[in-house]
Amino acid sequence: MRSAASATVLFDAPGPQARARHRALSVATVLAAALLGWALYSRLLAKGQLAAEKWTPFLTADLWRTYVLPGVAGTLTAAAWSIGLALILGVGLGVGRLSGVRPLRWSCAAVVEIFRAIPVLIMMIFAYFVYGLLGVFPPQQIALAGVVTGLTLYNGAVIAEIVRAGVHALPGGQSEAAAALGLGWGTSMRLVLLPQAVTAMLPVLVSQLVVVLKDTAIGYQITFVEMVRQGTVVGSQYSNYLPALIVIAALMIAGNLVLSAGATALERRLRRARHRPLEAATIEPEGTPGARVV
Repeated sequence: MRSAASATVLFDAPGPQARARHRALSVATVLAAALLGWALYSRLLAKGQLAAEKWTPFLTADLWRTYVLPGVAGTLTAAAWSIGLALILGVGLGVGRLSGVRPLRWSCAAVVEIFRAIPVLIMMIFAYFVYGLLGVFPPQQIALAGVVTGLTLYNGAVIAEIVRAGVHALPGGQSEAAAALGLGWGTSMRLVLLPQAVTAMLPVLVSQLVVVLKDTAIGYQITFVEMVRQGTVVGSQYSNYLPALIVIAALMIAGNLVLSAGATALERRLRRARHRPLEAATIEPEGTPGARVV
């Protein structure tokens, strides 16, 4: 008969030999991690990357003005344009995939599948060379345009699938109730289905927008000035790769935290608005002027 303690677990409780083996493996793992950390620390110390003077350049305004701030501006500019355009494209393609018009639905599905399958870097390089050949943008803006194009097309396709999945996740009674009220497909999608789906989709959308912010770093392949590229330039210029990359990583983390905090506040506000009780309305019944029913 099993004891009360063993009945509370979802697996058989380990015996004495298994517990001893688990303890030995835990100790060995901790020792291996400690040795690896010590070896890494020793190598960095021998290379002088842990010296205090390696951080000294970051205390000067010239380094920030020449290298870091232009990279931050490039990353934020590309991310802002890409996020805005990807949201517009994604919502349009997602709604198109839900349309009852078959040619429109198939066309949107084809666009989504194509741009989801092509790597972001290939789209950036392709757009960069096409814009350069056609002279669509000024020479100093071609790299930015290539980065924004690649990020917009790829993330727009991903957001389209998020929109489609979010609308499909709603109870079927929502669209039926909209139809019973005489609302057309477009009106019910705009006023009933999408507003409810946005609240459920928001966490996934935020994750995808964070990906947009991070993927701006790929733009260094087409000479786009962004944070990671500038961090490597600083590391090469001052021979302090480790401090430079730590600073760039901290800036990227700060940007992601700000984006996530803003999305969380928006989600909280949308949920409050959705569950806010209707204000008491006053109705004046027929035939009884002056009488009010709440």
